[in-house]
Amino acid sequence: MADNTSQDDFDTPWKDAVEHAFPEFIDFYFPDASRQIDWARGYTFLDKELQQIARDAELGRRYVDKLVSISTHSGEEDWLCVHIEVQGKVDHGFERRMFVYNYRIFDTYARPVASLAVLADDHPKWRPDHFGYERLGCRHSLHFPVAKLLDYMEDEAALLDNPNPFALVTAAHLYTRRTRKDPARRFDAKRRLVRLLYERDWSRQRILDFFAVLDWMMKLPRDLDRQLWQDIENIEGERKVRYVTSIERIAIEQGMEKGIRVGREQGLEQGRREGQLEAFTSLLLYQLNLRFGPLSTDVADRIAQATPEQIKIWAGRLLSARTLDDVFADN
Repeated sequence: MADNTSQDDFDTPWKDAVEHAFPEFIDFYFPDASRQIDWARGYTFLDKELQQIARDAELGRRYVDKLVSISTHSGEEDWLCVHIEVQGKVDHGFERRMFVYNYRIFDTYARPVASLAVLADDHPKWRPDHFGYERLGCRHSLHFPVAKLLDYMEDEAALLDNPNPFALVTAAHLYTRRTRKDPARRFDAKRRLVRLLYERDWSRQRILDFFAVLDWMMKLPRDLDRQLWQDIENIEGERKVRYVTSIERIAIEQGMEKGIRVGREQGLEQGRREGQLEAFTSLLLYQLNLRFGPLSTDVADRIAQATPEQIKIWAGRLLSARTLDDVFADN
């Protein structure tokens, strides 16, 4: 039995969570900044602008970065560069990377930018919050606000009672790190968070979005994963709701099992891949129908003829897409 807990994925769920609820993200980790933002005027993710900066900077490993245009109560339009550091070891180049992103955005777009950082590592004493240098009377420096997730461990009860979705995301992240080698404890923690998620007075879509984040973050061995899904079905029965996640998981599991079975029967790895692709294609079609209504024949044909890479890209976009065109943009 493979133990999925050894290969935890943090970057993707954090990126998805920030995109799903950006105002709540800022309000939870940076309340002072949040009070200065006029959320009623909306905000815009500047993904293309940040991609250009990231390419030019040549800073190596990719991190979870978001560049966002917001408006303040003073009436000005400002840019926020949010950086989430999720690797588990100290990175002595972190402060420099924050500095480089900041000045490259200013240099490229002639826009002042506020830089914010969330540190999700395991080292209590590592708290980088500035970078700078001085030469011949010339001084350059950047000081940036930092939220350290380890600081939230001191009051776990407050996290679980907090209605902000990022309280649950923070709890999930801390539980995941704490239970790396203890699948049984992770199962108990994940089940507790899932129940809390269902008890929130949130929209159906928000519950689905943040369940996907928790599910992706807190990976379990297959036997415990199946047990959790049985518990989820019981919770849905208690609350008289039925969310797509249960159907999605069944489709994924059945597709993967079919692929493995075909692969064994044929003695080919290709069989497993084909079965998985069939399951994920069916799942994507189901999700799109549920989210945007009946699909045209052209869209269905496009998905049926897509490569595994395209299916993966479209599925990743689905959680944050506002329209069907957003899912298939530039593809």
